[in-house]
Amino acid sequence: MEIMFILLAAFLAAFVAILLLRLICYRKQINHVIEQLSFLEAEDSNFWLTSAYPVGKTEELINVLNQVIEKYRQNQRCLSKVNRSYRESITSISHDIRTPLTSVKGYVQLQNNADIPEEKKAEYLRIVERRLEELGDMLNQLFEYARLEAGEFQLNLQRMNAGNSFAETISLFYEDFTVKGLEPQVEISSKPIFIQADSHAFSRILENLIKNALVHGKGDYRFSLTSEEGYAVIVIANETEQIEEKDLQQIFERFYTTDQSRNRRTTGLGLAIAKEFTEQMGGNIEAFLQKGCFRVEVRFPLLDN
Repeated sequence: MEIMFILLAAFLAAFVAILLLRLICYRKQINHVIEQLSFLEAEDSNFWLTSAYPVGKTEELINVLNQVIEKYRQNQRCLSKVNRSYRESITSISHDIRTPLTSVKGYVQLQNNADIPEEKKAEYLRIVERRLEELGDMLNQLFEYARLEAGEFQLNLQRMNAGNSFAETISLFYEDFTVKGLEPQVEISSKPIFIQADSHAFSRILENLIKNALVHGKGDYRFSLTSEEGYAVIVIANETEQIEEKDLQQIFERFYTTDQSRNRRTTGLGLAIAKEFTEQMGGNIEAFLQKGCFRVEVRFPLLDN
């Protein structure tokens, strides 16, 4: 019996010693991880947590913590990119609005110059009106895009005749093409083309695409609406010298414009809004450039007649 008690005591002593040793390793491991976490909190580093005293599930815990740290770093990179984008956007917006305002201010001041003939003043007044229209259009686009991004634009999808809207929208720009001394080639399917869309959003897509063609195009305007393999296909095409192949990857991004001059009269939101509306209504939009011809194609699923 005495021998058994001695053996039991020895076993318990060894067991307690092992537990104490493991406890010491746990404490050292935890302190090691705490030191590393404190370093990561204080320093902007790509440092990873490491294990100094592997014991129990501490290795698994460190792996999970490293995964959390990586996700945090990814979120930080994404947030930094978004913040940089917004700063650039604010700078772009400020410039876009300031340009027509500066022009308006200059022409208004000229109106007070008694040495300027009345005919010239009348011309300056017409320029002021055009600049104010441009500014109003910019502000409307900014407001519309802000509503789209915030999810505040409620689309009312209904069966509609795309051909009627297409013809009506093109007719709105008749004077703009007349001023340029050009007449677009227009092709509209003789058969009714029905799609499911919001009438306002559909018109905005067409308006923005045609305005983009007017700003960046130099001629050979071709607009068409046809049906193809179960889709309504809208094509807005024109010759251009401002758009290059490298622009195609960014052409639908907000605030992107190929006109980097100080006199640009666009927010770079027109195509971004067209893309948002198109995709929200289940359509697809793409841009192509071939031998100086820039073409935007919009496709919507056809409804049965």
